Amino acid sequence: MLQDYIPSLRMTNEDPSSGSSSSSSSSDSSSSREGVKLLSSDSPVRDQSFKCFSVSDLKKKVMAGLCKSCEKEGQWRYLVLGEACCHLGLMEDAMVLLQTGKRIASAAFRRESVCWSDDSFPLLTIPLAGDTPNQQPTTPPRAPLNETESVTHLLSHIKFLLRRRAAALAALDAGLYSEAIRHFSKIVDGRRAAPQGFLAECYMHRASAHRSAGRIAESIADCNRTLSLDPTCIQALETRASLFEAIRCLPDSLHDLEHLKLLYNSILRDRKLPGPAWKRHNVRYREIPGKLCALTTKIQELKQRLSSGETTSVDYYALIGVRRGCSRSELERAHLLLCLRHKPDKATNFIERCEFADERDIDTVKEKAKMCSLLLYRLVQKGYTSVMSNVLDEEAAEKQRKKNVAAAAQAQAAAIQVQVKKTNEAELKNNKAENKSSNVFVENDQPLISSCTVNPAVFQGVFCRDLAVVGSLLTQARFNRTMPVKYEALSC
Repeated sequence: MLQDYIPSLRMTNEDPSSGSSSSSSSSDSSSSREGVKLLSSDSPVRDQSFKCFSVSDLKKKVMAGLCKSCEKEGQWRYLVLGEACCHLGLMEDAMVLLQTGKRIASAAFRRESVCWSDDSFPLLTIPLAGDTPNQQPTTPPRAPLNETESVTHLLSHIKFLLRRRAAALAALDAGLYSEAIRHFSKIVDGRRAAPQGFLAECYMHRASAHRSAGRIAESIADCNRTLSLDPTCIQALETRASLFEAIRCLPDSLHDLEHLKLLYNSILRDRKLPGPAWKRHNVRYREIPGKLCALTTKIQELKQRLSSGETTSVDYYALIGVRRGCSRSELERAHLLLCLRHKPDKATNFIERCEFADERDIDTVKEKAKMCSLLLYRLVQKGYTSVMSNVLDEEAAEKQRKKNVAAAAQAQAAAIQVQVKKTNEAELKNNKAENKSSNVFVENDQPLISSCTVNPAVFQGVFCRDLAVVGSLLTQARFNRTMPVKYEALSC
């Protein structure tokens, strides 16, 4: 079987309980692991001190076995196994096997070039003028160049993907979520297709980066793509359920948790993790019972919350990625970007950049991707309608508030004008009353101003010494301002 020749599986020492809970099954699995050989049946039993996968240690063990199996095992076997591991998404194993096969091919070519050097040719092998032109050449044929180039290109592509993934994981661990998203997007949106398992892993990591960056819709979309490529991905189900719970979309969260519970039950029933033996998981078999108990409690809590009527308070602001109190332009821009990215018509575009391990799975993946994308699109549209209604209500309330403020300002201004008008009228009345009293006083003092009580034309050019008469004249000339005057006759 292929799993018997995968280097990482040969070096990894799994827990005995991961295969079975019984002692007989664990002994069978341990004996089968001890019988795993890399490329030769004569290699010794693997060292039990290796506990984790290491590319450098793997290279050392592979090169140590080359000296014994180099003559009877050709480089073609390494190349075929490397391409198979790459097709399954085991990039580290594919890189090691392809590098080993390429190294063996280079060593064989050097040996052939030394054996068939110019010094080793006898004189009889040199073609003479009378020899027939159809004579077969004595130099052995070389390997076709196209095969070597294809292996070189494949190896460089694998190294490029591994470097990108290492950089993305480093950025994710450092908290640089935008940088991690950019690196993962370079992998999944590349021009050259990538294996199905490797793409599912990259989509899952990018979903974690989107979640940490607060992009709920993007994270749910990446979880949908991961589950389309790998329906038994435990991490994707857990992440999507927690995202739905974070935005208080409890029915969808409960659906994912129920699916996860069925998956845990199937694992305990089959006594092994889902998928083939070479598939990698982020959970161990011995952790499944504890996770199942916690999951059952979580499902009961969600059912109680649903029964209490907590179903209509979905946080659509977090789903769309806008703040509360946002403007209409901000909401429309965020909604347009989500529609362009997660439109159901574009839900299957990522499948074109995927190399499937089994071509029969393409139709199933397309159907599941379309269904998940349609559900997310409907949720986004419902959120857009709800948030837009809130924005319109806030705008109407703001307009009404501005109108009320303007009306209050106008009323205050009108009240001020009325008050000023009343004040002016009162002052005018006071001035008129003062003028009447001054006129009466002047008429009573005829001996003092007898020389001045003549026609107004007589006062032109005459120096008047009586201030009371001057005030009366000013009042008669429509000067309404009052002048404090002491009614005393002044003499020169």
